Amino acid sequence: MMMVCVMLLLFFGGVLAWLTQAWHKDYPRWISLATCLIAGLLLIPLFSAGPQQQVMVAGTATGWIELVQAPWIPHFGISILLGLDGLSLLMVALTIFLGFVAVLSSWNEISANTGFFQFNLMWTLAGVVGVFTSLDLFLFFVFWEVMLIPMYFLIAIWGHERKSYAAMKFFLFTQVSSLLMIISIIGLVLANSIDSGILSFSYFDLLAHPVGGQLGWYLMLGFFIAFMVKLPGFPFHSWLPDAHTQAPTAASVLLAGILLKTGAYGLIRFTVPLFPEASLALADTAMLLGAIGIVYGAMMAFAQTDFKRLVAYSSVSHMGFVLLGVYAWTELSIQGSVMQMVAHGISTAALFMIAGALQQRLHTRDMREMSGLWKTMPRMGAIAMFFIVASLGMPGLGNFVGEFLILMGAFTVHAGITIFATLGLITGAIYALIAMQQVFHGPIKGARGLNDFNGRELTAMVPMMMALLCLGVYPQPIMDMVNPVLESLHLVTTAEPSLWTGRTP
Repeated sequence: MMMVCVMLLLFFGGVLAWLTQAWHKDYPRWISLATCLIAGLLLIPLFSAGPQQQVMVAGTATGWIELVQAPWIPHFGISILLGLDGLSLLMVALTIFLGFVAVLSSWNEISANTGFFQFNLMWTLAGVVGVFTSLDLFLFFVFWEVMLIPMYFLIAIWGHERKSYAAMKFFLFTQVSSLLMIISIIGLVLANSIDSGILSFSYFDLLAHPVGGQLGWYLMLGFFIAFMVKLPGFPFHSWLPDAHTQAPTAASVLLAGILLKTGAYGLIRFTVPLFPEASLALADTAMLLGAIGIVYGAMMAFAQTDFKRLVAYSSVSHMGFVLLGVYAWTELSIQGSVMQMVAHGISTAALFMIAGALQQRLHTRDMREMSGLWKTMPRMGAIAMFFIVASLGMPGLGNFVGEFLILMGAFTVHAGITIFATLGLITGAIYALIAMQQVFHGPIKGARGLNDFNGRELTAMVPMMMALLCLGVYPQPIMDMVNPVLESLHLVTTAEPSLWTGRTP
């Protein structure tokens, strides 16, 4: 029940933050911060708790740390079904951690209507936790919408110059993809009911009766596009640069750090296992789209002068690696995709926080108007160098481990696509180092004597640096946590000997 407590804590913490705005503008910030800290403390015992229940999934045993089931709308086969395994626990922990970072990053940036801002922040986190733990597809869709609507308000109300345009673009892309998802969910449930005689939205019931043929292809495509939009994968990425650029810092942290990961999680948890036959047919195309996204995102980042927009396009490139690894569907590549999700979430969240701090101090995001800031803000310069180097894949840091495993696993499946994808590593190093040179080195431009990172900002940055170092030096605990889940999903998709040939561990 701990995951339920975490979700309810985030929901009620958001409401309480909104209500206390009338008393003092700082109360909502402290309530949100306390909510994230308490939620994090509630998760700690779960990391040492082994699987408590065994649920048979299409003939394979999967260990669940927690599993909660209660009737909701039995007439339509809808239930409250929540599960926590190693993969979802890792994603929930990342969500709470970056929620803490987001609250700290918005501390001085947001001064108007702070209660409603923190309400939307907490409800976004609650929605994401629900997405990572829902095992009833209708419940999953509900949390998917709960996650997106508060994010729309965060961008539309507290965003920058073109906030209305960016918020509307974000809303339209996500809602169209959500429509495709719910149509595919209903189609899958109805097809399963005809086959099994049971009307159920349960993940386990749907896994036991996979839909193949042409119908399975179309249903899979609905899931695939919905999750590709959120990933975002090429060519469904165009909403992301605008949303990131115009969003407040806290929203950018959540977008880059956790909302993009819901798309990757959906591909791993739902799309491939529920439609193994159709996913196999799409695998080479999806890998190619991932490789194109890697190179395209890196090249577009190279062309940017807006710091936030550069980081946004770098996210397109890095999530291309995740897509490549998922559809290679080997032991190494899937491990790498999960590692990349975590490492990218941390490193990119930090870069957006740095971008927000620069905008707050300089009132611009244009790198052409920045120079020599290391002399003025040495702590920020050193920390920015760390995360930029991490983002380009420096050995010893988490991003390198993820990308290395993905490329190793994908190479055994499709060498040509993998070699093409490595071009993104070269371009990525170029744009990252040029950005560092433009912003922090050279002669000082404009204002001098700017405030360096303070204690509050360092409180957010130092744990993220330590996390990336730990992931890079000793990634084994993360792999041990997610390997049983990935092995189970792999067994589900390879139940037919003819499926995923050459993609077995």
